[in-house]
Amino acid sequence: MVIVSDTSIITNLIQIGELSLLKKIFGKVQIPTKVYHELQKLPNQLRLIDSVDWIAVVSIEDLSLFNELIQYLDPGEAEAIVLALETKAGLLLIDERKGRRIAKEYGILIT
Repeated sequence: MVIVSDTSIITNLIQIGELSLLKKIFGKVQIPTKVYHELQKLPNQLRLIDSVDWIAVVSIEDLSLFNELIQYLDPGEAEAIVLALETKAGLLLIDERKGRRIAKEYGILIT
């Protein structure tokens, strides 16, 4: 099953030293390019992401859907939803209320 994550889930787990929980629970996780770039905002996050082989950075293809979603969401959330749709993800890890609502509208299972 494909698992896609938004930025805040990863950032929060890094902050408490528990990023490995994602691997223990899901095995592998995919993040879109914009989420990868958002992880640069806090020191050492990107280095940590680059050091693990179970988080994959994946580019989206549907730019028209991304451009539609970006009107309502931040870039990381918008790309995470697009990636979840494109990969037919079994689960999207997202915590922002508006992003969760929109993902549900597209039929994406969230947690």
